[in-house]
Amino acid sequence: MDLTPLFQAAQQASRELAAFGPAATDALLRDLATAIVAETDFLLVENARDLALMPETNPNHDRLRLTAERLQGMADDLRNVAALPSPLGQVISETERPNGLQLRKVRVPLGVVGIVYEARPNVTFDSLALCLKTGNTCLLKGGSDAAFSNAALLFVARPVLVRHGLNPAVATLLPPDRAATAALLAAVGYVDVLIPRGSQSLINYVREKARVPVIETGAGVVHTFFDETGDLETGAAIIHNAKTRRVSVCNSLDCLLIHESRLTDLPKLLVPVAAAGVQLFADASARKALTGHYPAELLAPATEAHFGTEFLSLRMAVKTVASLTEALDHIAQFGSKHSEAIISEDAEHLETFLNAVDAAAVYANASTAFTDGAQFGLGAEIGISTQKLHARGPMGLEELTSYKWQVRGSGQVRNS
Repeated sequence: MDLTPLFQAAQQASRELAAFGPAATDALLRDLATAIVAETDFLLVENARDLALMPETNPNHDRLRLTAERLQGMADDLRNVAALPSPLGQVISETERPNGLQLRKVRVPLGVVGIVYEARPNVTFDSLALCLKTGNTCLLKGGSDAAFSNAALLFVARPVLVRHGLNPAVATLLPPDRAATAALLAAVGYVDVLIPRGSQSLINYVREKARVPVIETGAGVVHTFFDETGDLETGAAIIHNAKTRRVSVCNSLDCLLIHESRLTDLPKLLVPVAAAGVQLFADASARKALTGHYPAELLAPATEAHFGTEFLSLRMAVKTVASLTEALDHIAQFGSKHSEAIISEDAEHLETFLNAVDAAAVYANASTAFTDGAQFGLGAEIGISTQKLHARGPMGLEELTSYKWQVRGSGQVRNS
């Protein structure tokens, strides 16, 4: 599949976008938000066509599903992004050298950003908004499971872009087939960076096959450690929220670690998740504490395979540990460096956990459900990076920029 003309058009649009000012971008984003809400009925009809082709038992079904409320949330995110200051042109640092050269380190766009994603139609407009705000063009490679939804969203966006005088190639939806993915991953000289969003298998595929730079957004294998001093009421609320708010998202809880001295409190701690129908895979000690106090049909023995699993459903592992150190060791072995939490009233344990855990977001007495660009005040996110180069955690506006050095002189030449 030769997608070169589309890649070239995206490059050209990137150069044109450089002349589009911040005020014009913000006005466009607000109009896009209005268009989403106005076209709610159309978007839901097209989304229903995708949903009809996916079994409800598929963990991606919830991520694929659009509702009027979710579309309103997408519109709100667009307005939030519009309200944020543009990072472009921001002076990161400046200095004057002894020879009189004035150096400035200034934020600039990445250029052409390729986003590879699965059943997540919200990514379409999140990517568009953040890329426009940062002067980037985006090549959107959605999956076939969201083909109707993604096409409908771009259909709504296109006239808004044109009305504001923008080249529609600033946001290009590529064909949903695998051949388009292969072409995008090999688009050396056209694409500046790739950002995959989806399952671990998709992320691995992009990382292994791409010939252009990749910012890796990882799957979330998320833990919460209930320490020996954890407050029971606080812990029950946090665990319930982290597990059941939306089970299909990458920041949802996969494994509860509990200190062995608190096993007698485990049944009370899990009353809310039992009511939500969460199936538990518990180790021997935890299962013994829960037997007779948790629905038998929802309680099963844990195997090694359950630890390190991203469930994306109403399922959760439970592991008993003897100390904070053992909890840290378990997270280091089975975590994915996404989001991890501790529930404790011991100030020293809280600080140790916050400093020792190697993850993009580490929480003390709060739900991991907050790992989200909008919740972090970024307006929206284009992904949650679990790597350490360039960006880490929710990627907002600053993470979609690079920088360049601007050097001002008065005739200086180098003599050595």
